Amino acid sequence: MVCVLKSAHMIEEPTTVGTSILIVEDDEGLAFALKRALEEEQYLVKVAHDGNMALQLLALEEFDAVVLDLMLPFISGTDICNRLRKEGNWTPILMVTALGDVQERIQGFEIGADDYLAKPFSITELLVRIKAIIRRSHIGRPALLKVGDIQLDPVTKKVWRGDFQIDLAPREAELLEFFLRRPGIVLTRKTILKGIWGSNPTVAENIVDQYVGHLRRKIDRPFGCNDLETVHCLGYKLRMPHH
Repeated sequence: MVCVLKSAHMIEEPTTVGTSILIVEDDEGLAFALKRALEEEQYLVKVAHDGNMALQLLALEEFDAVVLDLMLPFISGTDICNRLRKEGNWTPILMVTALGDVQERIQGFEIGADDYLAKPFSITELLVRIKAIIRRSHIGRPALLKVGDIQLDPVTKKVWRGDFQIDLAPREAELLEFFLRRPGIVLTRKTILKGIWGSNPTVAENIVDQYVGHLRRKIDRPFGCNDLETVHCLGYKLRMPHH
């Protein structure tokens, strides 16, 4: 059974009473632990232990979010997500993956998953991510995020610079989206770390520098640009285009 680490301090932001969550998880022990933790936060929770059961529940009811394991009996989490999106169902989906399933995570983002967590994870981070994907769904889905000639589709995570499509890893796309939503704003390493990696104490601040470097090598240098700017002693910002 996968261990779920529960923080001694739960998030202080109150949850909306009556918000409904579907947990799709074949590990009954983990599913029970997640259900209990979410119900403590006043969510209404239902559980499906396989892909068929999940699709039946999703056809019968509307949920505010789905916590969706990738590896499921009968129908995989990826296939469930793909089917929902093709049917025009944009219920926010938080995918749960094993640490090594990089290709599965990439595919999940491409077909419309909103976020993912790698096992084992903390309940605190799960709650934060659920609230974030529900909040984003309430403010609508922009067709494209655009700053200058950089564009990102927040649903598929596809990225373009001008007419050129750029291949980004899931975390790189997440970081670029973080910048695109805050153009011209100086973001400290601590702000970026919290926004992208959550409250994981095992992740060091210098990982931000590494991923900014990865992004620059893909979206700036091949095009002779320097839009991801280092702000000395403070952090980074995405430059606003000059008019």
